[in-house]
Amino acid sequence: MNKYIKHSILGLAMAFSLSACLKDLDQEPIDPDSFTEKDVFKNATEAKSALAKIYASMAVTGQKGPSGDGDLANADESSTQFTRVQFYLQESSTDEAIIRWADAGVPDFHNMSWTPSNAFTNGYYNRLGQQIAFANSFIDNAKDLASDPEVAYFIAEARFIRAYAYYNVIDAFGKAPLITSSKADLKPAPNSRAELFNFVETELKDLEGKLKPARTNEYGRVDQAAAWALLSRLYLNAEVYTGNARWADCMTYAKKVIDNGSYTLVNDYNYLFLADNDTNGAQNENIFTANFDGLNSQTWAGSTFLVHAAIGGDMNAENYGVGSGWGGIRSTKALVEKFNGTGTPPTSWTDKRAMFYTQGQEYEINSVSNFKHGYAITKYKNVTSAGVKGKDPGGNYVDTDVALIRLAEMYLNYAEAAFKTGNQSDARTYLNRLRQRAGVSDLSSITEEEILNERARELYWEGFRRTDLIRFNRFTEGSYLWPFKGGVAAGTAVDNFRKLYPIPANVVLASGGVIKQNTGY
Repeated sequence: MNKYIKHSILGLAMAFSLSACLKDLDQEPIDPDSFTEKDVFKNATEAKSALAKIYASMAVTGQKGPSGDGDLANADESSTQFTRVQFYLQESSTDEAIIRWADAGVPDFHNMSWTPSNAFTNGYYNRLGQQIAFANSFIDNAKDLASDPEVAYFIAEARFIRAYAYYNVIDAFGKAPLITSSKADLKPAPNSRAELFNFVETELKDLEGKLKPARTNEYGRVDQAAAWALLSRLYLNAEVYTGNARWADCMTYAKKVIDNGSYTLVNDYNYLFLADNDTNGAQNENIFTANFDGLNSQTWAGSTFLVHAAIGGDMNAENYGVGSGWGGIRSTKALVEKFNGTGTPPTSWTDKRAMFYTQGQEYEINSVSNFKHGYAITKYKNVTSAGVKGKDPGGNYVDTDVALIRLAEMYLNYAEAAFKTGNQSDARTYLNRLRQRAGVSDLSSITEEEILNERARELYWEGFRRTDLIRFNRFTEGSYLWPFKGGVAAGTAVDNFRKLYPIPANVVLASGGVIKQNTGY
């Protein structure tokens, strides 16, 4: 990364409206350690360094580590890193997580009261724009080397990351200008949700034959299975995104991943969230990850955030491989109830996925600002499967990689789509495979509610919950409530327009009215 000249970007406010997101790279750098564009793309070896920068945009935020030389102008590097803002939008707006901190914009998520000026929704929009801009720049500049088979794979990977970013735009914001070149004459007019859906679908289908076969790429780089898996996820939510259900297509692509056999479930669920999950067997299940290293990719977000922020109260941070806890995030009882624990309130579980810390913690949340109200979550740890703490001797930065796509999701996608098409037997088969790993009894029959609950048990805190609740009509509706939903202790329904996040106010303003705000904001 330090070979690749810094891109100064203005985020989606510019990339999706008035001007190019990346500065021209035809100037000689002042820093003698930096390379010019010509240097970066002179051969496949140097181009690979540029590709690394695109992957790095999933994990880190700039050029110097945790802070100091960020890729996004006027953005706090800690709080606007990609997986951290995704957690705010996808998890802390739901029953799976509630955040104690009262920093501006944070309580908006459990209150479901975010506005077009919320720093975290804006940060997510801009991080997605950064990923798209980096990918576009790479694709444009690597074309001259495309006759090299390895560079052709690099280009396919950059296109996948761009498609993944646009999938997240579709899911969170619904619309945005479709930009596929850093050299384009950019227009501010946005593309509709359906148009972006069609673009992502077309891209991923084309990439099936251009990415490396499953499990033949280096760890951390995507392959053919990633394209199949993202297509399955896209089709799972097609009815929400386009109005047309695509259950059969969802099943087709989930089965491509499953039946290929290159990716397999790790035997121990806990291994997926440990500091050596790149080598302990979890790498056989994780299809696409945001990679972290406590020495070489330092950030106050990513898995560092997931581990530190979940530790507080009577918990001993050393047991989780870090030097301190931030006392920020815990669960609501609505998540805990899904694991059918023993006791009143529950304090023990047979389901190995139930990673709750209860000592000194209250089951009920009477005060959002009190970390001890609500059970703590111990899912992510900076400890290896052998019990060794992470690499950073200070215990500040975490080594654990964060899964963005893993095989278990494909089991769940197939099960839900099979149930929707009337095949309860197949649905049970795939749900029960995950339950067997978790050490709980097989389901003899299933309901729609049980499918949603199983997704919660398997995927909590992994960035799926908001999307799942919307698909099942449980997110804004009064038919399903959780503590402090809508800012009310017992939970309350909120307006349906909250199923989409607002376009950042500065983007709407910069477009001169061409980009219209999402309904309700």
